[in-house]
Amino acid sequence: MALLAGACDLKRAPVLDPKGPIALAERDLLFDAFYVMMLVIVPIIILTLWFAWRYRASNTKAKYTPTWANSVTIDAITWLIPAVIVIAVAVLLWRSTHRLDPYRPLESKEPPFDVQVVAQDWKWLFIYPEQGIAVVNQLAFPAGRPVSLRITSDTVMNSFYVPQLAGQIYAMAGMQTRLQMLADQPGKFVGRNSQYSGGGYSEQHFEVLAMTPADFDAWVARAKQSGRALDAAAYTALAAKSRANPITYYSTVEPKLFDSIIDKYRHSGHAQHAPARR
Repeated sequence: MALLAGACDLKRAPVLDPKGPIALAERDLLFDAFYVMMLVIVPIIILTLWFAWRYRASNTKAKYTPTWANSVTIDAITWLIPAVIVIAVAVLLWRSTHRLDPYRPLESKEPPFDVQVVAQDWKWLFIYPEQGIAVVNQLAFPAGRPVSLRITSDTVMNSFYVPQLAGQIYAMAGMQTRLQMLADQPGKFVGRNSQYSGGGYSEQHFEVLAMTPADFDAWVARAKQSGRALDAAAYTALAAKSRANPITYYSTVEPKLFDSIIDKYRHSGHAQHAPARR
């Protein structure tokens, strides 16, 4: 019971405390898989204990049949029940995989909010094309509005993950992945890189803010007042290896910066110029 209570600590297991429809559906899928697994494990544990007790050396009443060779009933149970379970799990995962496709836009009356995400050593850069700003290690957006993320990497493979809002998806150099998420209400969450990427991996997390529309407008205005420009020279300096980067705002962003980060690997040859894994 103590182990179960520790496992249910929501601070240590944020995936069990979803704050959006995507994370909620993924948590329910996790529970469904757990329940199906229990259909197998619980009977096995019970039967193991029962067999050990029934056929103990001191039980002279247990039937002893040393020449036994075959049982149609036992064969049917050991083959048909696992087959039914495998089919049930396959159907469950097939339907859920398509329903939770990270590229599939969320149904909402609100238009999607676009954010471009770049993984670096060892930090995250968020570019807001509509607002013309960029932020390091902080992702903010209006609550109740779908967020559509375009994700890439300017280093080795990373994995973008906000457990309370959406599943994880990889960020890869020269490629673009997509992820949709939505926060039901304003709140503060933690995002992280869940793919080991070198020495600063353990410090590569970021702050996620779901805000009211008014608070988000104020946040954008604060970013625009930073006076920092994310041009080519500033980006080169930012992309250098660094740890525990503070949240940094950029009031302007070089046009099509996100696309240029992807294109430099495509045009130059990813195999020659992609950084090696450390």
